[in-house]
Amino acid sequence: MAVPRNALKKWEKVRAFALGLPGAAEEFPWGESVAKVNKKVFVFLGVEDGSYPLGVTVKLKDETARAHALACPGAEPAGYGLGKAGWVSIPLEQQDAPAAEVLCDWVEESYRVIAPKRLTAELDGRSGR
Repeated sequence: MAVPRNALKKWEKVRAFALGLPGAAEEFPWGESVAKVNKKVFVFLGVEDGSYPLGVTVKLKDETARAHALACPGAEPAGYGLGKAGWVSIPLEQQDAPAAEVLCDWVEESYRVIAPKRLTAELDGRSGR
């Protein structure tokens, strides 16, 4: 099953952004791509081979961001009980899926929830915050 080109482009941008964050590394537990910091997952990237619908799962502590993410077409609290902890799964193949920039903002928020303070400080130094 072919992955829609626009969804794949968004996924590639989000993956590159996530892996560009301080201390981020990609691993493949359960046969899917995840980005980790300090050995903890901050974004589930799924698979890009078309075997499952393309999407990302992020941890959003901010109520407004979580509500916005959940309002996206097809979005839902993550499975396996992760939704109770703020994790949201957002499909990318939907027609009105969020733009890559919005997804990257959510990935950054998820990263900030998971990453140690020294790495978030490094990120703040990069962005001039």
